[in-house]
Amino acid sequence: MATTALGNGLTVKAGRYLSGIGYVNEQHPHAWDFADQNLAYSAMLGEHYAQDGLQLKWVAPTPMFLEFGLEAAQGADWGDRNGLGSKAAFVHVGDDVGVSHAWRAGLSYLRVKAKGREGHWDDDNDVEAETEFDGTSKFWIADFVWKWAPEGNPRYRNFKFQAEYVRREEDGDLSCEDNTPAGACPGITDSYDARQSGWYAQGVYQFHPQWRVGYRYDRLDVGSVDFGPAFAGVLSKPDFTPKRQSLMLDYNPSEFSRLRLQFARDEAEQGLKDNQITLQYIHSLGPHGAHKF
Repeated sequence: MATTALGNGLTVKAGRYLSGIGYVNEQHPHAWDFADQNLAYSAMLGEHYAQDGLQLKWVAPTPMFLEFGLEAAQGADWGDRNGLGSKAAFVHVGDDVGVSHAWRAGLSYLRVKAKGREGHWDDDNDVEAETEFDGTSKFWIADFVWKWAPEGNPRYRNFKFQAEYVRREEDGDLSCEDNTPAGACPGITDSYDARQSGWYAQGVYQFHPQWRVGYRYDRLDVGSVDFGPAFAGVLSKPDFTPKRQSLMLDYNPSEFSRLRLQFARDEAEQGLKDNQITLQYIHSLGPHGAHKF
């Protein structure tokens, strides 16, 4: 539920919504420029962060675009807790550069209290252990978008560059269980402190009213991971850098449909280089509002 007539640049949302943090988080999958989400969002935010709560946005009456946002929510996607487990704040600023260029940049902060958040970790015996995390997750996101369209008309040709950097800090307790005799983790709980980050950069060029081509590079940094003493010889920090490159070509016969071919060189799993080909068809039904910048 969202207000439509508060005036003075103020908008309020209540209920379930996609958080306003970052740039791509508010976009539904059909609006993505690639068939899948970038690695940073997939690994840290579960593709995108949706909440049950309250969001307040204010667009300032300034010559350039200036938006502030605050959110308070249940944080239901982060475990079995109830109450206000999530708080977020963000600011976005943007402007035109001449008649053919426009940009937007933003900074976001998200704090989530996790309770019983499930995950998986390969233990020191190379057995996949089930994990649960109780503690605090903090996120910082920086985003930037640049758009070009000749004389401000994107109908025939346009280009969009976008990039985001995500940093996550976690502090709390981690439990692990292998559920198999071959595993190194028989059921242990101890402290867990981690600092990780990820980023992506992509460019999409429309060279014909119905055709676009795009390239994306995304990467994760495992950063620092400190386990409590009970995890000695049980869990260790992964010693590799997940990354992926994607190339896409899509055809848009109308504003309601899209056919996309995508090739990706995926090195997101340790010791595995995966060549992926995706053929995707998207069709929208019913009234559909314009997408944001």
